[in-house]
Amino acid sequence: MLSGVPAFAQTAPAQPAAPVQAQTAPAQPQATQAAPAQAEQRIVKSIRVEGSQRIEPETTLSYTKLRIGQPYTNEIVDQAITDLLGSDLFADVTIAGVETGDLVIRTRENPIINRVILEGNRRLKSDKITKEIKLAPRQVFSRTAVRQDVARIVELYRRQGRFAATVEPQLVSLDQNRVDIVFEISEGPKSKVRQINIIGNEQFSDDDLRGQMATKQARLFRFFSSNTSYDQDRLAYDQQKLRQFYLTEGYADFRVTSAVAELTPDKRDFIITYVVEEGPRYKFGDVTVDSDIRDFNNEALARALPMKKGDWYNAKFIEDSIDQLSQSAGLFGYAFTEVNPEFQRDRENLTMSINFNIAPQQRTYVERIDITGNTQTQDKVIRREFRVAEGDAFNSFQVKRTQDRINSLGFFQDKFEIKQTPGDTPDRIILEAPVEERSTGELQLSAGFSSLERFIIQAAIAQRNFRGKGQELRASVNYSTYSKSVELGFQEPYLFDKNIAVGVDVFRQDFNSFNFIGNDRQTTYEQTRTGFQLRTGVPLTEYWSLAGRYGLSYDEVSLDQDQFFTNGRCDPLRAGRYICEQLGERLTSSIGFSLIRDSLNSRLRPTAGERLVLNADFAGLGGDVKYIRGTVNASKFWNVGRGFIFSVLGEGGYIHSFEDSRGPGIDRVRIIDRFYLGEPNFRGFDIRGVGPRVLRIPYTEDPDTGQQVLVTDRDQIVDDALGGRAYYLARAELEIPLGSGARELGLRPSVYVQAGSLFKITRPLPTVVFPTTTDANGNTIVQPLTFPLLDASGRQLYLYTPAGSSAATTTLCAVGVPDASGACVGSTPNTVATTQPIPPFAERFLGNSAKPRLSVGFGVNWNSPFGPLRIDIARALLKQEGDDDKLITFNVGTQF
Repeated sequence: MLSGVPAFAQTAPAQPAAPVQAQTAPAQPQATQAAPAQAEQRIVKSIRVEGSQRIEPETTLSYTKLRIGQPYTNEIVDQAITDLLGSDLFADVTIAGVETGDLVIRTRENPIINRVILEGNRRLKSDKITKEIKLAPRQVFSRTAVRQDVARIVELYRRQGRFAATVEPQLVSLDQNRVDIVFEISEGPKSKVRQINIIGNEQFSDDDLRGQMATKQARLFRFFSSNTSYDQDRLAYDQQKLRQFYLTEGYADFRVTSAVAELTPDKRDFIITYVVEEGPRYKFGDVTVDSDIRDFNNEALARALPMKKGDWYNAKFIEDSIDQLSQSAGLFGYAFTEVNPEFQRDRENLTMSINFNIAPQQRTYVERIDITGNTQTQDKVIRREFRVAEGDAFNSFQVKRTQDRINSLGFFQDKFEIKQTPGDTPDRIILEAPVEERSTGELQLSAGFSSLERFIIQAAIAQRNFRGKGQELRASVNYSTYSKSVELGFQEPYLFDKNIAVGVDVFRQDFNSFNFIGNDRQTTYEQTRTGFQLRTGVPLTEYWSLAGRYGLSYDEVSLDQDQFFTNGRCDPLRAGRYICEQLGERLTSSIGFSLIRDSLNSRLRPTAGERLVLNADFAGLGGDVKYIRGTVNASKFWNVGRGFIFSVLGEGGYIHSFEDSRGPGIDRVRIIDRFYLGEPNFRGFDIRGVGPRVLRIPYTEDPDTGQQVLVTDRDQIVDDALGGRAYYLARAELEIPLGSGARELGLRPSVYVQAGSLFKITRPLPTVVFPTTTDANGNTIVQPLTFPLLDASGRQLYLYTPAGSSAATTTLCAVGVPDASGACVGSTPNTVATTQPIPPFAERFLGNSAKPRLSVGFGVNWNSPFGPLRIDIARALLKQEGDDDKLITFNVGTQF
């Protein structure tokens, strides 16, 4: 009888199974009788299969060469057992009746898998493992599949840098020839890169070269870095990074001769060793351009390239030159220009001469423009942004400009690119615009409570691509204790499909100016504005455009009469003379224009280009106000490489009134028409924290000396910002790139420095002069003022105490007391006239200086699920007396 050894030693369900690694390979089947020296052939008389449960006997026989009526030998029987065991369908096979020819194939089928269980996996989720392995419930168990799945699981962990991971499979037998397979996983620690050794480098230190690599050595300060784990793909990437670094430094012969990663015996760390050959350093030799294109001046093109003869060789300049020459060819209509650099290495003089060979090409024309992916946006909205049309000569600059304009619409996903494919003939090109639309509708509903605004309700709805025509429609409502507004707006960018933009805004705004006394918010003046504005704009050239507007608004500035009025009039002692002078109603009718130059590559998030806006507004076409106001805004952006974006922004403005003087100490420009500076534009300063202001500082008694002194706590001082007629502001900012995960979250940190000022206003007259006395020590004491207390009609009030009462009350009777009809009865004199004391305070006018304020800071933009959010930490380094600085600024919903 021939027999095969089972693949697994079976165990009872309650006992742990032996691991796969402990099993031995099946013994080679042996014949029950020794075969003669020369195989004796016998005839198969009959074949019977025993032990089949799921597998049909015919299927079992199909794996063998045994057939009734055919001769067989012991070798053929041995091969049949081997073939049946190799099918992975059977755990044991024996063949009896070899001597007689009546063969009986006895099999024990491999069990069916009931469950596949993973134990010990914490770093890898079970669903990630199960989709990689082949074993699954209701499949036939096989030893080969188990070994393959063990190898797959180990490989998954190695991809995560866990080279110490081990997998022990266990088999648990169940009834009905079923089994549970349990993979016991020991994940082990993540294998780190303990050391990076570099051999052969003489010109650059190990630290300099390690700094070029993506892989970093595991150190305590890199605890959160993922680059300290070993990655085979990253090893190859680092070799390329080393080569790029040396090639940019002039070492054209540099090569990495070997890169070996050794796993430490404990399988916890790797030691990586690079062997390099630096070679000599080269300089550029002759740099020439060779082209047969008629429009090219080869010598001029060569002079415009970034490298010059005698400069150290830099491979990055070669890549930049190829791009520059390709773009130059594109400007003349050659779309598929091939630029081939030819190198001539002089090893004796260590120079590298380069000839850029531009293959002759035919001028290319745009065959057609294909736009795909737009389901909401109409084709014409996209096509009108194209700077080239079908049939025009190809121009790479115009194609790039088109791409920037479509990105600036904000209707499509970022990184939109126009693809260029060959047309039906060699001189034709097809421009493909595969857009991917994004949501352009915005709905914001919020309610809350703020220590500043108390109850807040905000609702806004906007559609920036209304009806798919590029129109903008918006409406918003804001309500709080101190601010209320309703705004409606509409804009049509192409009126009657002509390049003329028109728009209208209707608004109602209620605003309460305020300051703080301690933790209490004190309302000062209230401003109400109702009006509308009509807008239009036309392009002058590709980059220049002109916009005009007309606005009509009704404004009212008022004060709470109960708090700031005395005897029916604004009380300067309560509100300040500078506030009382601004009360009233007026109608403003103004016309204005803007001259705009815009070459930004994106209006939403620019990384290159510049923008200049000149604004001028004139009020006086009717109405009560006459002034001219001019502002200028300029910005420029540079992509400085590796994801860093540097920008410089500057703005300034001046307003001049044509109204007659309203009195000494009163500025001709009203308080609500002036400029203000501070948060959020000038980070590092509070809201309206820069510029002219009046501080009302109360007197207090020094607890140590008992002398009268001014309060120094800024929170106890009334601070009224007055604004200014002129201002300037400049900012230099560097946006810092983050990893892909942070970019997906919309995080964009930046560092910046700002300088600016707000100034030029008429110095207000003092509100009041308090009387003074001198104490015994010769110190000046500021006395409070007392004013007679009058009724609503301006009549003096007197104090008297009714008979039988200890509480005093007021009366209009200087003598006697009032009867039921109000007449004064009696002769008792009420000689105590009621008075209202005004505590002394010092009033100081500060901040009216053109000297620059300076701040530096760090900020983070986050495109959060709640809307755009920005957090800034900025410190004011230069400020003027009276300025109100602020360290941390938090803004939600601002534009950035």
